[in-house]
Amino acid sequence: MPPKMSKIVLVAASFLLVPADGFQQPTFGVSRQSFSALSVATALDTDVSTKPAATTFLPAETLERAQKGSPIEKIKLEKDVTSAWVDVYEFARKIREGEMTWEEVEKADLDNRLKWVGMLHRAKRTPGQFMMRLKVPNGICNADQFRFYADSIEKYGPANGVLDITTRQNIQLRGVKIEDADAIIDGLHARNQTSFQSALDNVRNMVGSPLAGIDEFELVDTRPLCNAINDLVSLDPVTGTRGNPKFANLPRKINFAISGSRDDYAHTHINDVGLVPVKHAETGEMGFNVMLGGFMSIKRVAEAIDGNMWIPADVQSVVAFCEAILSVFRDEGERKNRQAARIMYLVEKFGVDGFKKIISKEVESYKRGVIVQDAQPLPTDKFERRELLGVHKQPQDGKVRVGIHVPVGRLSATECREIADIADKYSGGEIRITVEQNIILPNVDESQVDQLIAEPVLTSARLQVNAGMIEGNVVSCTGAEFCGLGLIETKSNAESYSKKLEKLVKVDRPIRIHWTGCPNSCGQVQVGDIGIMGAPARKEINGKSVAVPGCKIFVGGRIGEDAHLAMEPVRTGIPLDEEDLLPVLVEILKAEYGAVDRQ
Repeated sequence: MPPKMSKIVLVAASFLLVPADGFQQPTFGVSRQSFSALSVATALDTDVSTKPAATTFLPAETLERAQKGSPIEKIKLEKDVTSAWVDVYEFARKIREGEMTWEEVEKADLDNRLKWVGMLHRAKRTPGQFMMRLKVPNGICNADQFRFYADSIEKYGPANGVLDITTRQNIQLRGVKIEDADAIIDGLHARNQTSFQSALDNVRNMVGSPLAGIDEFELVDTRPLCNAINDLVSLDPVTGTRGNPKFANLPRKINFAISGSRDDYAHTHINDVGLVPVKHAETGEMGFNVMLGGFMSIKRVAEAIDGNMWIPADVQSVVAFCEAILSVFRDEGERKNRQAARIMYLVEKFGVDGFKKIISKEVESYKRGVIVQDAQPLPTDKFERRELLGVHKQPQDGKVRVGIHVPVGRLSATECREIADIADKYSGGEIRITVEQNIILPNVDESQVDQLIAEPVLTSARLQVNAGMIEGNVVSCTGAEFCGLGLIETKSNAESYSKKLEKLVKVDRPIRIHWTGCPNSCGQVQVGDIGIMGAPARKEINGKSVAVPGCKIFVGGRIGEDAHLAMEPVRTGIPLDEEDLLPVLVEILKAEYGAVDRQ
Protein backbone atom coordinates (compact mmCIF):
# COMPACT_ATOMS: atom_id res chain seq x y z
CA MET A 1 0.00 0.00 0.00
CA PRO A 2 1.44 3.43 -0.87
CA PRO A 3 2.52 5.52 2.13
CA LYS A 4 -0.09 8.25 1.54
CA MET A 5 -2.92 5.74 1.59
CA SER A 6 -1.60 4.23 4.81
CA LYS A 7 -1.73 7.63 6.44
CA ILE A 8 -5.38 8.09 5.45
CA VAL A 9 -6.28 4.70 6.86
CA LEU A 10 -4.68 5.53 10.21
CA VAL A 11 -6.52 8.84 10.46
CA ALA A 12 -9.86 7.21 9.76
CA ALA A 13 -9.30 4.36 12.19
CA SER A 14 -8.08 6.56 15.02
CA PHE A 15 -11.10 8.83 14.73
CA LEU A 16 -13.50 5.96 15.05
CA LEU A 17 -11.90 4.16 17.95
CA VAL A 18 -10.40 6.82 20.25
CA PRO A 19 -12.09 6.92 23.69
CA ALA A 20 -14.05 9.99 24.75
CA ASP A 21 -11.44 11.22 27.24
CA GLY A 22 -8.84 11.23 24.48
CA PHE A 23 -11.06 12.64 21.79
CA GLN A 24 -9.58 15.67 20.05
CA GLN A 25 -12.57 17.67 18.90
CA PRO A 26 -12.12 18.89 15.31
CA THR A 27 -13.35 22.15 13.86
CA PHE A 28 -16.64 20.75 12.64
CA GLY A 29 -17.49 21.17 8.98
CA VAL A 30 -13.95 22.29 8.18
CA SER A 31 -11.31 19.72 9.05
CA ARG A 32 -11.12 15.93 8.58
CA GLN A 33 -11.11 16.27 4.81
CA SER A 34 -12.02 13.09 2.97
CA PHE A 35 -11.86 11.99 -0.63
CA SER A 36 -13.85 9.97 -3.11
CA ALA A 37 -12.62 6.53 -4.01
CA LEU A 38 -11.89 7.57 -7.58
CA SER A 39 -9.99 10.74 -6.72
CA VAL A 40 -7.78 8.78 -4.29
CA ALA A 41 -7.28 6.08 -6.89
CA THR A 42 -6.26 8.65 -9.48
CA ALA A 43 -3.85 10.36 -7.10
CA LEU A 44 -2.27 7.18 -5.78
CA ASP A 45 -2.65 4.91 -8.80
CA THR A 46 -4.70 2.53 -6.69
CA ASP A 47 -7.32 0.12 -8.06
CA VAL A 48 -10.59 1.06 -6.33
CA SER A 49 -12.26 -2.06 -7.70
CA THR A 50 -10.55 -3.99 -4.92
CA LYS A 51 -13.14 -2.74 -2.42
CA PRO A 52 -15.18 -5.78 -1.40
CA ALA A 53 -18.77 -6.04 -2.53
CA ALA A 54 -21.43 -5.12 0.01
CA THR A 55 -22.91 -8.60 -0.35
CA THR A 56 -19.71 -10.16 1.04
CA PHE A 57 -20.67 -8.81 4.47
CA LEU A 58 -24.01 -10.63 4.46
CA PRO A 59 -24.24 -13.97 6.31
CA ALA A 60 -25.24 -16.95 4.15
CA GLU A 61 -28.73 -17.06 5.63
CA THR A 62 -29.28 -13.35 4.94
CA LEU A 63 -27.98 -13.72 1.41
CA GLU A 64 -30.36 -16.60 0.83
CA ARG A 65 -33.30 -14.50 2.00
CA ALA A 66 -32.16 -11.64 -0.22
CA GLN A 67 -32.13 -13.96 -3.24
CA LYS A 68 -35.80 -14.67 -2.58
CA GLY A 69 -36.50 -11.09 -1.63
CA SER A 70 -38.07 -7.99 -3.11
CA PRO A 71 -37.24 -6.57 -6.56
CA ILE A 72 -34.87 -4.10 -4.87
CA GLU A 73 -33.00 -6.98 -3.24
CA LYS A 74 -32.62 -8.64 -6.64
CA ILE A 75 -31.25 -5.42 -8.12
CA LYS A 76 -28.68 -5.23 -5.31
CA LEU A 77 -27.60 -8.82 -6.05
CA GLU A 78 -27.48 -8.55 -9.84
CA LYS A 79 -24.83 -5.84 -9.62
CA ASP A 80 -23.37 -4.80 -6.32
CA VAL A 81 -24.45 -1.37 -5.15
CA THR A 82 -20.85 -0.37 -4.43
CA SER A 83 -20.37 -0.19 -8.20
CA ALA A 84 -22.17 3.16 -8.14
CA TRP A 85 -19.21 4.77 -6.37
CA VAL A 86 -17.15 4.33 -9.56
CA ASP A 87 -19.90 4.06 -12.19
CA VAL A 88 -21.12 7.60 -11.57
CA TYR A 89 -17.74 8.93 -12.71
CA GLU A 90 -17.83 6.81 -15.84
CA PHE A 91 -21.41 7.80 -16.67
CA ALA A 92 -20.55 11.47 -16.20
CA ARG A 93 -17.51 11.27 -18.47
CA LYS A 94 -19.30 9.39 -21.22
CA ILE A 95 -22.25 11.76 -21.24
CA ARG A 96 -19.98 14.81 -21.38
CA GLU A 97 -17.97 13.29 -24.21
CA GLY A 98 -21.06 12.28 -26.18
CA GLU A 99 -20.52 8.52 -25.84
CA MET A 100 -23.93 8.03 -24.21
CA THR A 101 -26.99 9.90 -22.98
CA TRP A 102 -28.65 9.68 -19.57
CA GLU A 103 -31.46 7.67 -21.18
CA GLU A 104 -28.93 4.94 -22.02
CA VAL A 105 -27.95 4.37 -18.40
CA GLU A 106 -29.35 1.02 -17.32
CA LYS A 107 -32.68 1.57 -15.58
CA ALA A 108 -31.60 -0.25 -12.40
CA ASP A 109 -28.57 2.05 -12.20
CA LEU A 110 -30.55 5.18 -13.05
CA ASP A 111 -33.40 4.66 -10.62
CA ASN A 112 -31.78 2.56 -7.90
CA ARG A 113 -28.01 2.08 -7.67
CA LEU A 114 -27.19 5.76 -8.17
CA LYS A 115 -28.96 6.32 -4.85
CA TRP A 116 -25.78 4.93 -3.25
CA VAL A 117 -24.10 8.17 -4.33
CA GLY A 118 -27.11 10.12 -3.10
CA MET A 119 -28.67 10.72 -6.52
CA LEU A 120 -32.44 10.25 -6.77
CA HIS A 121 -33.84 10.48 -10.29
CA ARG A 122 -36.88 12.76 -10.48
CA ALA A 123 -38.17 10.92 -13.55
CA LYS A 124 -41.79 11.99 -13.27
CA ARG A 125 -41.25 15.73 -12.76
CA THR A 126 -37.81 16.50 -14.25
CA PRO A 127 -36.59 13.57 -16.39
CA GLY A 128 -32.81 13.36 -16.55
CA GLN A 129 -32.35 15.48 -13.43
CA PHE A 130 -31.69 14.34 -9.90
CA MET A 131 -32.02 15.38 -6.33
CA MET A 132 -28.64 14.89 -4.68
CA ARG A 133 -28.93 14.20 -0.97
CA LEU A 134 -25.89 14.98 1.17
CA LYS A 135 -24.77 13.85 4.59
CA VAL A 136 -24.43 16.75 7.03
CA PRO A 137 -23.82 15.18 10.45
CA ASN A 138 -25.35 17.27 13.23
CA GLY A 139 -26.44 19.77 10.58
CA ILE A 140 -23.20 21.72 10.73
CA CYS A 141 -22.03 23.50 7.59
CA ASN A 142 -19.83 26.45 6.72
CA ALA A 143 -19.82 29.38 4.34
CA ASP A 144 -17.49 27.75 1.83
CA GLN A 145 -19.85 24.78 1.55
CA PHE A 146 -22.87 27.04 1.05
CA ARG A 147 -21.10 28.86 -1.78
CA PHE A 148 -20.24 25.51 -3.32
CA TYR A 149 -23.91 24.48 -3.15
CA ALA A 150 -24.82 27.69 -4.95
CA ASP A 151 -22.23 27.07 -7.68
CA SER A 152 -23.49 23.49 -8.06
CA ILE A 153 -27.20 24.30 -8.59
CA GLU A 154 -27.12 27.68 -10.29
CA LYS A 155 -26.64 26.32 -13.79
CA TYR A 156 -30.01 24.53 -13.63
CA GLY A 157 -31.96 27.77 -13.40
CA PRO A 158 -34.08 29.32 -10.63
CA ALA A 159 -36.96 26.85 -11.02
CA ASN A 160 -35.04 23.56 -10.83
CA GLY A 161 -31.67 24.59 -9.39
CA VAL A 162 -32.60 25.06 -5.74
CA LEU A 163 -31.47 23.83 -2.33
CA ASP A 164 -33.76 22.30 0.26
CA ILE A 165 -33.04 22.07 3.99
CA THR A 166 -34.68 18.87 5.21
CA THR A 167 -36.33 17.58 8.37
CA ARG A 168 -33.16 15.57 9.06
CA GLN A 169 -30.84 18.58 9.44
CA ASN A 170 -29.69 17.85 5.92
CA ILE A 171 -29.13 19.43 2.50
CA GLN A 172 -30.62 18.35 -0.82
CA LEU A 173 -29.40 19.83 -4.10
CA ARG A 174 -31.99 19.85 -6.88
CA GLY A 175 -31.70 19.75 -10.63
CA VAL A 176 -28.39 17.87 -10.73
CA LYS A 177 -27.47 16.12 -13.99
CA ILE A 178 -25.28 13.03 -14.22
CA GLU A 179 -22.64 14.76 -16.31
CA ASP A 180 -22.02 17.18 -13.43
CA ALA A 181 -22.21 14.64 -10.61
CA ASP A 182 -18.53 13.72 -10.44
CA ALA A 183 -17.43 17.33 -10.00
CA ILE A 184 -20.04 17.90 -7.29
CA ILE A 185 -19.05 14.73 -5.45
CA ASP A 186 -15.36 15.61 -5.53
CA GLY A 187 -16.18 19.16 -4.44
CA LEU A 188 -18.15 17.84 -1.49
CA HIS A 189 -15.39 15.44 -0.49
CA ALA A 190 -12.80 18.22 -0.68
CA ARG A 191 -15.03 20.13 1.77
CA ASN A 192 -15.43 17.23 4.20
CA GLN A 193 -18.93 16.28 3.11
CA THR A 194 -20.31 13.41 1.07
CA SER A 195 -23.44 12.27 -0.68
CA PHE A 196 -22.45 8.59 -0.55
CA GLN A 197 -24.83 6.17 1.20
CA SER A 198 -27.50 8.78 1.83
CA ALA A 199 -30.51 7.24 0.08
CA LEU A 200 -32.52 4.02 -0.36
CA ASP A 201 -31.17 1.17 1.81
CA ASN A 202 -28.70 3.26 3.79
CA VAL A 203 -28.33 5.13 7.06
CA ARG A 204 -29.88 8.57 6.78
CA ASN A 205 -28.27 11.78 8.00
CA MET A 206 -27.12 11.79 11.61
CA VAL A 207 -29.34 14.19 13.55
CA GLY A 208 -27.96 15.91 16.64
CA SER A 209 -28.46 19.02 18.74
CA PRO A 210 -28.29 22.29 16.75
CA LEU A 211 -27.08 23.95 19.97
CA ALA A 212 -24.18 21.55 20.56
CA GLY A 213 -21.38 23.35 22.34
CA ILE A 214 -23.29 26.63 22.74
CA ASP A 215 -26.04 25.55 25.14
CA GLU A 216 -26.13 26.37 28.84
CA PHE A 217 -28.43 23.38 29.44
CA GLU A 218 -26.42 20.94 27.33
CA LEU A 219 -26.07 17.42 28.69
CA VAL A 220 -24.04 15.95 25.81
CA ASP A 221 -22.18 17.59 22.94
CA THR A 222 -23.58 15.60 20.03
CA ARG A 223 -21.10 16.79 17.38
CA PRO A 224 -18.31 14.21 17.89
CA LEU A 225 -20.90 11.43 18.18
CA CYS A 226 -22.70 12.36 14.96
CA ASN A 227 -19.41 12.67 13.12
CA ALA A 228 -18.20 9.32 14.41
CA ILE A 229 -21.37 7.48 13.38
CA ASN A 230 -21.34 9.22 10.00
CA ASP A 231 -17.81 7.90 9.48
CA LEU A 232 -18.73 4.45 10.79
CA VAL A 233 -21.37 4.26 8.08
CA SER A 234 -19.82 6.00 5.09
CA LEU A 235 -16.02 6.00 5.49
CA ASP A 236 -14.21 2.84 4.41
CA PRO A 237 -11.74 2.07 7.22
CA VAL A 238 -9.49 0.14 4.84
CA THR A 239 -9.00 2.75 2.10
CA GLY A 240 -9.90 5.90 4.04
CA THR A 241 -12.30 6.85 1.25
CA ARG A 242 -16.03 7.55 1.29
CA GLY A 243 -18.23 4.54 0.62
CA ASN A 244 -18.19 1.77 3.23
CA PRO A 245 -19.30 -1.59 1.81
CA LYS A 246 -19.79 -3.07 5.30
CA PHE A 247 -23.03 -1.14 5.78
CA ALA A 248 -24.00 -0.60 2.14
CA ASN A 249 -26.51 -3.45 1.86
CA LEU A 250 -29.11 -2.87 4.56
CA PRO A 251 -32.65 -4.21 4.21
CA ARG A 252 -33.99 -0.64 4.15
CA LYS A 253 -33.21 2.81 5.47
CA ILE A 254 -32.54 3.45 9.14
CA ASN A 255 -32.67 6.74 11.04
CA PHE A 256 -30.53 7.64 14.06
CA ALA A 257 -31.01 10.73 16.23
CA ILE A 258 -28.91 11.87 19.20
CA SER A 259 -30.40 14.40 21.57
CA GLY A 260 -28.09 16.68 23.54
CA SER A 261 -30.51 18.19 26.03
CA ARG A 262 -33.97 17.77 27.51
CA ASP A 263 -35.39 19.86 24.64
CA ASP A 264 -34.95 16.84 22.33
CA TYR A 265 -34.29 19.01 19.29
CA ALA A 266 -33.36 15.80 17.43
CA HIS A 267 -36.91 14.35 17.76
CA THR A 268 -35.78 10.97 19.06
CA HIS A 269 -39.38 9.73 19.28
CA ILE A 270 -39.75 9.48 15.49
CA ASN A 271 -36.43 7.80 14.72
CA ASP A 272 -35.55 4.11 14.39
CA VAL A 273 -32.91 4.65 17.06
CA GLY A 274 -33.03 7.64 19.39
CA LEU A 275 -30.46 8.38 22.07
CA VAL A 276 -31.86 10.40 25.00
CA PRO A 277 -29.28 11.91 27.40
CA VAL A 278 -29.60 10.96 31.05
CA LYS A 279 -27.14 10.42 33.91
CA HIS A 280 -26.66 6.98 35.41
CA ALA A 281 -28.62 6.99 38.66
CA GLU A 282 -25.83 5.33 40.69
CA THR A 283 -22.58 6.50 39.12
CA GLY A 284 -23.65 9.89 37.84
CA GLU A 285 -21.97 9.14 34.50
CA MET A 286 -23.65 10.83 31.53
CA GLY A 287 -25.10 8.48 28.97
CA PHE A 288 -28.13 7.73 26.84
CA ASN A 289 -31.36 5.84 27.23
CA VAL A 290 -32.26 4.17 23.95
CA MET A 291 -35.56 4.66 22.16
CA LEU A 292 -36.39 2.20 19.39
CA GLY A 293 -38.65 1.89 16.41
CA GLY A 294 -39.99 5.34 15.58
CA PHE A 295 -40.84 5.78 11.91
CA MET A 296 -43.38 7.11 9.43
CA SER A 297 -44.51 5.40 6.26
CA ILE A 298 -47.51 4.93 4.03
CA LYS A 299 -48.49 1.69 5.81
CA ARG A 300 -47.70 2.52 9.41
CA VAL A 301 -46.67 5.37 11.69
CA ALA A 302 -45.00 4.30 14.94
CA GLU A 303 -43.79 6.26 17.93
CA ALA A 304 -40.49 5.03 19.36
CA ILE A 305 -40.67 2.84 22.45
CA ASP A 306 -38.35 2.48 25.43
CA GLY A 307 -35.64 -0.06 24.58
CA ASN A 308 -34.63 -0.52 28.24
CA MET A 309 -31.00 0.15 27.40
CA TRP A 310 -28.46 2.69 28.62
CA ILE A 311 -25.00 3.32 27.23
CA PRO A 312 -22.26 5.79 28.24
CA ALA A 313 -22.09 8.99 26.19
CA ASP A 314 -18.47 8.59 25.06
CA VAL A 315 -17.60 8.12 21.40
CA GLN A 316 -16.36 4.54 21.75
CA SER A 317 -19.53 3.34 23.49
CA VAL A 318 -21.89 5.09 21.08
CA VAL A 319 -20.00 3.81 18.03
CA ALA A 320 -19.98 0.23 19.36
CA PHE A 321 -23.70 0.39 20.13
CA CYS A 322 -24.67 1.84 16.74
CA GLU A 323 -22.41 -0.65 14.96
CA ALA A 324 -24.23 -3.46 16.76
CA ILE A 325 -27.63 -2.06 15.80
CA LEU A 326 -26.55 -1.78 12.17
CA SER A 327 -25.04 -5.26 12.07
CA VAL A 328 -28.15 -6.88 13.55
CA PHE A 329 -30.44 -4.85 11.30
CA ARG A 330 -28.37 -5.77 8.23
CA ASP A 331 -28.30 -9.47 9.05
CA GLU A 332 -31.76 -10.00 10.58
CA GLY A 333 -33.93 -7.38 8.87
CA GLU A 334 -36.77 -8.30 6.50
CA ARG A 335 -35.66 -8.72 2.87
CA LYS A 336 -38.95 -9.57 1.13
CA ASN A 337 -41.62 -7.23 2.48
CA ARG A 338 -40.00 -3.79 2.42
CA GLN A 339 -42.78 -2.25 4.49
CA ALA A 340 -41.72 -4.52 7.37
CA ALA A 341 -38.00 -3.82 6.99
CA ARG A 342 -37.65 -1.36 9.86
CA ILE A 343 -36.20 -1.64 13.35
CA MET A 344 -39.63 -1.65 15.01
CA TYR A 345 -40.49 -4.96 13.35
CA LEU A 346 -37.32 -6.58 14.71
CA VAL A 347 -38.13 -5.29 18.19
CA GLU A 348 -41.63 -6.75 17.88
CA LYS A 349 -40.24 -10.01 16.53
CA PHE A 350 -37.79 -10.58 19.39
CA GLY A 351 -39.51 -8.53 22.09
CA VAL A 352 -37.85 -5.63 23.87
CA ASP A 353 -35.89 -7.89 26.22
CA GLY A 354 -34.94 -10.28 23.45
CA PHE A 355 -33.75 -7.47 21.20
CA LYS A 356 -31.76 -6.01 24.07
CA LYS A 357 -30.01 -9.36 24.63
CA ILE A 358 -29.13 -9.63 20.94
CA ILE A 359 -27.67 -6.11 20.83
CA SER A 360 -25.83 -6.55 24.13
CA LYS A 361 -24.25 -9.79 22.92
CA GLU A 362 -23.17 -8.14 19.66
CA VAL A 363 -21.62 -5.20 21.52
CA GLU A 364 -19.76 -7.52 23.89
CA SER A 365 -18.40 -9.51 20.93
CA TYR A 366 -16.41 -6.44 19.86
CA LYS A 367 -14.38 -6.67 23.11
CA ARG A 368 -14.06 -2.89 23.48
CA GLY A 369 -15.10 -2.79 27.12
CA VAL A 370 -18.57 -1.41 26.33
CA ILE A 371 -21.49 -2.77 28.35
CA VAL A 372 -25.17 -2.12 27.65
CA GLN A 373 -27.00 -1.47 30.92
CA ASP A 374 -30.66 -1.07 31.88
CA ALA A 375 -32.40 2.21 31.10
CA GLN A 376 -31.96 4.90 33.74
CA PRO A 377 -34.74 7.00 35.32
CA LEU A 378 -35.49 10.24 33.51
CA PRO A 379 -35.97 13.54 35.35
CA THR A 380 -39.55 14.26 36.39
CA ASP A 381 -39.41 18.00 37.06
CA LYS A 382 -41.04 20.32 34.55
CA PHE A 383 -38.90 21.44 31.62
CA GLU A 384 -40.07 23.75 28.84
CA ARG A 385 -38.60 23.27 25.38
CA ARG A 386 -36.76 26.39 24.22
CA GLU A 387 -37.12 28.14 20.88
CA LEU A 388 -34.44 28.10 18.22
CA LEU A 389 -35.48 31.12 16.14
CA GLY A 390 -34.48 34.62 17.18
CA VAL A 391 -31.60 35.93 19.29
CA HIS A 392 -30.53 33.98 22.39
CA LYS A 393 -27.55 34.29 24.72
CA GLN A 394 -24.92 31.57 24.77
CA PRO A 395 -22.95 30.48 27.84
CA GLN A 396 -19.87 31.99 26.17
CA ASP A 397 -19.39 35.59 27.34
CA GLY A 398 -20.62 38.17 24.86
CA LYS A 399 -21.85 35.60 22.36
CA VAL A 400 -25.36 34.88 21.06
CA ARG A 401 -26.95 32.47 18.65
CA VAL A 402 -29.25 33.86 15.98
CA GLY A 403 -31.94 31.59 14.55
CA ILE A 404 -33.06 32.57 11.05
CA HIS A 405 -36.31 31.42 9.49
CA VAL A 406 -35.95 29.88 6.02
CA PRO A 407 -39.49 29.53 4.63
CA VAL A 408 -40.16 25.81 4.02
CA GLY A 409 -36.39 25.23 3.90
CA ARG A 410 -36.11 26.36 0.28
CA LEU A 411 -33.10 28.42 -0.82
CA SER A 412 -32.00 29.81 -4.17
CA ALA A 413 -28.37 29.97 -5.26
CA THR A 414 -28.37 33.68 -4.49
CA GLU A 415 -29.75 33.12 -0.99
CA CYS A 416 -27.08 30.46 -0.34
CA ARG A 417 -24.38 32.99 -1.14
CA GLU A 418 -26.04 35.67 0.97
CA ILE A 419 -26.18 33.31 3.94
CA ALA A 420 -22.50 32.45 3.39
CA ASP A 421 -21.62 36.16 3.39
CA ILE A 422 -23.35 36.94 6.69
CA ALA A 423 -21.93 33.76 8.23
CA ASP A 424 -18.41 34.85 7.31
CA LYS A 425 -19.12 38.31 8.67
CA TYR A 426 -20.80 37.39 11.96
CA SER A 427 -20.41 33.70 12.94
CA GLY A 428 -16.92 32.71 11.86
CA GLY A 429 -18.36 31.09 8.75
CA GLU A 430 -20.37 28.49 10.70
CA ILE A 431 -23.96 27.70 9.68
CA ARG A 432 -26.16 25.24 11.57
CA ILE A 433 -29.28 23.53 10.24
CA THR A 434 -32.32 22.52 12.29
CA VAL A 435 -34.89 19.79 11.70
CA GLU A 436 -37.44 22.60 11.43
CA GLN A 437 -35.69 23.53 8.13
CA ASN A 438 -34.20 26.75 9.50
CA ILE A 439 -30.63 27.89 10.18
CA ILE A 440 -28.70 29.15 13.20
CA LEU A 441 -25.67 31.41 13.17
CA PRO A 442 -23.71 30.60 16.36
CA ASN A 443 -21.11 32.62 18.24
CA VAL A 444 -22.28 36.03 17.05
CA ASP A 445 -20.85 38.96 19.03
CA GLU A 446 -23.65 40.48 21.08
CA SER A 447 -22.49 43.92 19.96
CA GLN A 448 -23.12 43.00 16.31
CA VAL A 449 -26.68 41.68 16.62
CA ASP A 450 -28.39 44.87 15.47
CA GLN A 451 -26.04 45.10 12.51
CA LEU A 452 -26.73 41.47 11.57
CA ILE A 453 -30.51 41.84 11.80
CA ALA A 454 -30.29 44.93 9.58
CA GLU A 455 -28.52 43.04 6.77
CA PRO A 456 -30.49 43.29 3.50
CA VAL A 457 -30.86 39.51 3.21
CA LEU A 458 -32.77 39.53 6.52
CA THR A 459 -34.88 42.65 5.90
CA SER A 460 -35.76 42.83 2.23
CA ALA A 461 -36.14 39.18 1.29
CA ARG A 462 -37.75 35.94 2.51
CA LEU A 463 -35.39 35.19 5.38
CA GLN A 464 -36.26 36.58 8.83
CA VAL A 465 -34.88 36.56 12.35
CA ASN A 466 -38.17 37.59 13.98
CA ALA A 467 -40.73 35.66 11.98
CA GLY A 468 -44.33 35.38 13.20
CA MET A 469 -45.56 32.68 15.58
CA ILE A 470 -47.23 30.84 12.69
CA GLU A 471 -45.10 31.85 9.73
CA GLY A 472 -41.85 30.99 11.48
CA ASN A 473 -42.85 27.44 12.37
CA VAL A 474 -43.98 25.92 9.08
CA VAL A 475 -42.38 22.68 7.87
CA SER A 476 -42.92 21.14 4.46
CA CYS A 477 -41.84 18.16 2.39
CA THR A 478 -40.92 18.54 -1.28
CA GLY A 479 -44.44 17.92 -2.55
CA ALA A 480 -45.61 17.41 -6.11
CA GLU A 481 -43.25 20.04 -7.51
CA PHE A 482 -40.42 17.50 -7.67
CA CYS A 483 -41.64 14.32 -5.95
CA GLY A 484 -43.54 11.78 -8.03
CA LEU A 485 -45.39 10.55 -4.93
CA GLY A 486 -46.72 13.96 -3.98
CA LEU A 487 -50.48 14.35 -4.32
CA ILE A 488 -50.36 18.11 -3.77
CA GLU A 489 -47.91 20.98 -4.09
CA THR A 490 -46.73 21.63 -0.53
CA LYS A 491 -43.95 24.20 -0.33
CA SER A 492 -45.66 27.07 -2.13
CA ASN A 493 -48.94 26.36 -0.36
CA ALA A 494 -47.26 26.11 3.05
CA GLU A 495 -45.45 29.41 2.61
CA SER A 496 -48.54 31.16 1.22
CA TYR A 497 -51.00 29.90 3.83
CA SER A 498 -48.68 30.72 6.72
CA LYS A 499 -48.52 34.37 5.60
CA LYS A 500 -52.31 34.53 5.22
CA LEU A 501 -52.90 33.01 8.65
CA GLU A 502 -50.38 35.39 10.22
CA LYS A 503 -52.38 38.32 8.86
CA LEU A 504 -55.75 36.94 10.00
CA VAL A 505 -55.11 35.79 13.57
CA LYS A 506 -52.80 36.23 16.56
CA VAL A 507 -51.51 33.41 18.77
CA ASP A 508 -49.55 33.64 22.00
CA ARG A 509 -47.10 30.83 21.30
CA PRO A 510 -45.40 29.23 18.28
CA ILE A 511 -47.81 27.05 16.30
CA ARG A 512 -46.11 24.38 14.22
CA ILE A 513 -47.90 23.61 10.95
CA HIS A 514 -46.46 20.68 8.99
CA TRP A 515 -47.28 19.94 5.36
CA THR A 516 -46.73 16.64 3.58
CA GLY A 517 -47.71 15.68 0.04
CA CYS A 518 -48.65 12.06 0.64
CA PRO A 519 -49.14 9.42 3.38
CA ASN A 520 -45.40 8.68 3.53
CA SER A 521 -45.35 11.79 5.75
CA CYS A 522 -41.87 13.08 4.94
CA GLY A 523 -43.22 16.37 6.27
CA GLN A 524 -43.96 14.64 9.59
CA VAL A 525 -47.55 15.89 9.93
CA GLN A 526 -48.17 13.70 12.98
CA VAL A 527 -45.77 15.79 15.11
CA GLY A 528 -47.25 19.15 14.16
CA ASP A 529 -49.68 21.21 16.19
CA ILE A 530 -51.52 21.12 12.86
CA GLY A 531 -50.60 18.64 10.14
CA ILE A 532 -51.79 18.93 6.55
CA MET A 533 -51.46 15.80 4.39
CA GLY A 534 -52.21 15.65 0.69
CA ALA A 535 -55.30 13.54 0.00
CA PRO A 536 -58.21 13.22 -2.43
CA ALA A 537 -61.04 15.73 -2.18
CA ARG A 538 -64.15 16.62 -4.14
CA LYS A 539 -65.75 19.98 -4.77
CA GLU A 540 -68.88 21.12 -6.51
CA ILE A 541 -67.99 23.13 -9.59
CA ASN A 542 -70.70 24.30 -11.99
CA GLY A 543 -73.16 21.98 -10.36
CA LYS A 544 -70.93 18.91 -10.62
CA SER A 545 -68.86 17.11 -7.98
CA VAL A 546 -65.31 16.95 -9.31
CA ALA A 547 -62.04 15.65 -7.92
CA VAL A 548 -59.66 18.41 -6.77
CA PRO A 549 -56.38 18.59 -4.83
CA GLY A 550 -57.20 18.20 -1.17
CA CYS A 551 -55.95 17.27 2.27
CA LYS A 552 -56.46 15.58 5.61
CA ILE A 553 -55.84 17.61 8.75
CA PHE A 554 -54.17 16.29 11.92
CA VAL A 555 -54.22 18.17 15.22
CA GLY A 556 -52.35 17.83 18.49
CA GLY A 557 -48.87 16.49 17.78
CA ARG A 558 -46.20 17.41 20.33
CA ILE A 559 -42.40 17.47 20.46
CA GLY A 560 -39.91 17.60 23.32
CA GLU A 561 -40.01 15.52 26.50
CA ASP A 562 -43.80 15.23 26.28
CA ALA A 563 -43.76 14.09 22.66
CA HIS A 564 -46.91 12.72 21.10
CA LEU A 565 -47.98 11.75 17.59
CA ALA A 566 -51.41 12.70 16.28
CA MET A 567 -52.26 9.45 14.54
CA GLU A 568 -55.74 10.13 13.14
CA PRO A 569 -56.92 13.08 11.06
CA VAL A 570 -59.65 15.29 12.51
CA ARG A 571 -60.81 16.46 9.09
CA THR A 572 -60.63 14.77 5.69
CA GLY A 573 -61.43 15.62 2.11
CA ILE A 574 -60.81 19.38 2.45
CA PRO A 575 -60.07 21.06 -0.93
CA LEU A 576 -56.87 23.09 -1.05
CA ASP A 577 -58.60 26.15 -2.44
CA GLU A 578 -58.28 29.15 -0.14
CA GLU A 579 -62.04 29.52 0.23
CA ASP A 580 -62.24 25.96 1.58
CA LEU A 581 -59.04 25.40 3.56
CA LEU A 582 -58.33 28.80 5.09
CA PRO A 583 -61.56 29.00 7.19
CA VAL A 584 -60.95 25.48 8.50
CA LEU A 585 -57.42 26.35 9.63
CA VAL A 586 -58.60 29.55 11.30
CA GLU A 587 -61.32 27.58 13.10
CA ILE A 588 -58.76 25.02 14.38
CA LEU A 589 -56.36 27.74 15.51
CA LYS A 590 -59.11 29.44 17.51
CA ALA A 591 -60.61 26.28 18.98
CA GLU A 592 -57.38 24.44 19.83
CA TYR A 593 -54.72 27.11 20.27
CA GLY A 594 -56.55 30.23 21.46
CA ALA A 595 -56.06 32.30 18.32
CA VAL A 596 -57.92 35.62 18.11
CA ASP A 597 -58.72 37.80 15.14
CA ARG A 598 -56.29 40.58 14.35
CA GLN A 599 -57.89 43.99 14.65
